[in-house]
Amino acid sequence: MKCITVFLSLCLMAVFMIAQPNYDFSKLKREHLGRGVIAIRENPSTIAISWRYLSSDPMDESFDIYRNGEKVNRHPVKHATFFQDIYKGTESVLYTVKAIKGGTESSYQLPADAPTGYLNIPLNRPEGGTTPAGQSYSYTPNDASIGDVDGDGEYEIILKWEPSNAHDNSHFGYTGEVYIDCYKLNGKHLWRINLGKNIRAGAHYTQFMVYDLDGDDKAEIVMKTADGTVDGTGKVIGDANADYRNKDGYILKGSEFLTVFNGLTGAAMTTVDYTPARGNVADWGDIYGNRCDRFLACVAYLDGVHPSVVMCRGYYTRTVLAAYDWNGKELKERWVFDSNNPGCEDYAGQGNHNLRVGDVDGDGCDEIIYGSCAIDHDGKGLYSTKMGHGDAIHMTQFDPSRKGLQVWDCHENKRDGSTFRDAATGEILFQIKDKTDVGRCMAADIDPTQPGVEMWSLASGGIRNVKGEVIKKDRVRGLSCNMAVWWDGDLLRELLDKNIVSKYNWEKGICERIAIFEGALSNNGTKATPCLQGDIVGDWREEVLLRTADNTALRLYVSTIPTDYRFHTFLEDPVYRISIATQNVAYNQPTQPGFYFGPELRGTVFRGCKIPKK
Repeated sequence: MKCITVFLSLCLMAVFMIAQPNYDFSKLKREHLGRGVIAIRENPSTIAISWRYLSSDPMDESFDIYRNGEKVNRHPVKHATFFQDIYKGTESVLYTVKAIKGGTESSYQLPADAPTGYLNIPLNRPEGGTTPAGQSYSYTPNDASIGDVDGDGEYEIILKWEPSNAHDNSHFGYTGEVYIDCYKLNGKHLWRINLGKNIRAGAHYTQFMVYDLDGDDKAEIVMKTADGTVDGTGKVIGDANADYRNKDGYILKGSEFLTVFNGLTGAAMTTVDYTPARGNVADWGDIYGNRCDRFLACVAYLDGVHPSVVMCRGYYTRTVLAAYDWNGKELKERWVFDSNNPGCEDYAGQGNHNLRVGDVDGDGCDEIIYGSCAIDHDGKGLYSTKMGHGDAIHMTQFDPSRKGLQVWDCHENKRDGSTFRDAATGEILFQIKDKTDVGRCMAADIDPTQPGVEMWSLASGGIRNVKGEVIKKDRVRGLSCNMAVWWDGDLLRELLDKNIVSKYNWEKGICERIAIFEGALSNNGTKATPCLQGDIVGDWREEVLLRTADNTALRLYVSTIPTDYRFHTFLEDPVYRISIATQNVAYNQPTQPGFYFGPELRGTVFRGCKIPKK
C-alpha cells in the first residue's frame, strides 16, 4: 500500500509535466488551498472524514484524526486521505485532521443531526415577480461556481438564480431578473448581486468567472452587467431607470458593461464597456439577437504566470474574444481577437456552446479551444478545422501513450458528426461522420480493458477507444452523454445524469446505478446538469452540488465510499481548476484534468516500486 501511495503521488506530478511540458509550477499564480476537511454521516453509526493531500505535503506525510480533541485512529493514516469513525451520537462534533510531519491541523464542525451523505446549505431564495406582460415567475438555484472569497483557503459557493421564464434569443418573451449570490458552506449568505432588467436570463447571457485574478488569495467575480445592475452593497451601476427591453422582451440596444466584483462583499470594483459592443444587431446574422447575444467566458494563464479573464461574444457567425488582466485596481485589455479582422475569416462560425483552456502547444502559456478552432495565448489564431459549431466538447490527455492533449467534439452541421483531434494542431485523429445534428458527446475512462479515455456521442456508433475502434457497438442501457464524476474510489470514472451516479460494467455492457440522490434535482432541462461538479472539498474525488426539490437549499454530496488511493488534489492542476471555473458557461461540461488519469497508472514499476494490478 505504501508503494501505491508514493507511486501515484509522484505519478500525478509526472503526468502534469508530460501533458503540460512547459508549465513552470513554481511561477504559476495559483490559489492558496487549505486542507478541505469535511465530515459526512455515512450511516447512523459511521462518519466519513476526508481531506486534501497537497503538493506541499511531504511525500511520506501521514495524518491523525481527532474527534472533540480525542484521537480516533489507532495508527497514522498513511495511504489515503479518508477515514471512517464509528460514532453514534447526533450532537455537533468537531473533527480535526493533523499532518504529523508538517505539523498543520485543520478542522470541520459536523452539525448536529447531520443528514446522511451530504452537506446541507440553506439558501435565501429570491421572491418571484411579474413581467410587463403580466406573466408570473419564480426562482430556482441554477449554475454555481467556487472561489475562496475571504482568503481562508476554503471555498465559498457563488450561485446563479434562474427565473422560471428564462429564454435565449431564439425565443421571444420577457425574463425575470438574474441574481448572483455568495454563500459559505454553512449557509451564511454573504451578498447578492441583482443584474437588473437589462440583462436577459438564460444559459447564454451570464457567464460568471470566479477566480483569484490579482494574486491576493481572494477570488473576484467577473461578468457582463448593464444599466440598472445592483452590486452586493446596494450600489447601482449606470442608469437605474434605464429599460432597454422591447415589446418582445429582447434587449437589442443600450449600454453593455463588464464589471469586476469584490468576492467578499459583492462590491463593484471597476466597470468598463463590454467588448465587443453589439453594434448593428443584423451584422451578426439576424435581427433578433440570437447570434449577437451568445456569450462565453474563461480564465486562462495567457502569460504562463498570471490568470487572465477572457470574455467572448458570438460563435454562429462573427466570433470575438477579449482578454483582460486585473491587478487589483485596474482592468487592462490584453488583446482582442475578432474573426472580422483580415486573415481571421476561417474562425467565424466555429465556436461551441462551451470552451476549454490549456497549454496545448507546449509553450508554457494557455490556449483557448473555442469549439472547432483554437486561439493562441497571444490573441492570434492557432488553427481552425472549419467543422463549425457544436454543443459539447472535452479536452484532456485521452491517450497516455501520446504526448499532449486531445479534443473530442461533436458538430451540428449534419456532415462532420463527431471528431477526435490533436489539441495543438487540429489534426483529426479519427472522425465519425454523420448526416444528423450530433447534439451531445461524452468522454470518460470507464473501461479498464481499453487504453486511455473512452468516447461516445449520440451518433458515434457505440463506445470507442482512443484508436477510434468500437469496443461496444450495441446501445448501452443507462449510458448518458451529460456529466461525469470520480465517485467510488477506484481509478475509473463514473457517469452523472440528473441525480444519479452510474458505473459502466464493461463485462455486462450496461451501466449500473451506484448512488441516487433522493430529494435533489438537476438543472437545465434534458442536459440534466448539477449546480456544480468537481473536487470541492475532501480527498481527490469529486463532489456533486444539487438543489433541493423545494429550491430552498443546496446539497453538497460527498462520497463516503472508502478508497485506498491518495493523490495531490486535482485543484492544483490549472487545466482542471479552470474547467471548474468554466463549468457554468452556457452548456455545462464536466471537469477534466490536463493529464491522463485512469487504470493505466496501475501495474507499473516506478522508481523501484511495483504497483499491484488490483
